[in-house]
Amino acid sequence: MGNSLEDLSSSISLKTMYDLTGFILSAIKRLDVKMISKMVDMLVDFYQNKQGRILVMGAGRSGLVGRAFAMRLLHLGYNAYVLGETIVPAIREGDIVIAISGSGKTKLIVTAAEAAKEAKARLIAVTSYPDSPLGRLADLVIEVPGRTKYSNETDYFARQILGMTEPLAPLGTLFEDTTMIVLDGIVAELMIRLKKTEEDLRLVHANIEL
Repeated sequence: MGNSLEDLSSSISLKTMYDLTGFILSAIKRLDVKMISKMVDMLVDFYQNKQGRILVMGAGRSGLVGRAFAMRLLHLGYNAYVLGETIVPAIREGDIVIAISGSGKTKLIVTAAEAAKEAKARLIAVTSYPDSPLGRLADLVIEVPGRTKYSNETDYFARQILGMTEPLAPLGTLFEDTTMIVLDGIVAELMIRLKKTEEDLRLVHANIEL
């Protein structure tokens, strides 16, 4: 008896899960640990010296990853904001801006990063391309591997030979998923460095929710 449409869909779903997790594990091995440590050190020093505000920004799904990270920073005790919200305050000298863009060329993010630098804020770029416009602006670059381009290769088996996972992981999926894991790892280290417990985070978590 042949596979039903549901069985096929399930198979593709599971294969994609394996492909995504495999890519993330491979990408983590390629991370520059020194850059990760520098980012953690910067955030720890920023917290201990109560230096100001952190602004997280990203467009589209990268923006959703940024929102999740900003929420955790808030739980840790930072004055964290997300670009685009109505309550974002002015960014000043010494503040930290964290910009997430796989390509490093997203106009909105690059323009905002330029404004942050003009205000003398410190810029951390999370991108797949350190030599991109965003990467060149940054004081610190966290290079996160990920496919951020379209592919013209339409043959499934050719994609497998070339190591391409699209269309199962379309557009910036690999970058966004990997970035989420990287930032969650940074949160875990910040919790230890700042001596924060899960209970500490829970007390800051929103207690009025829809």
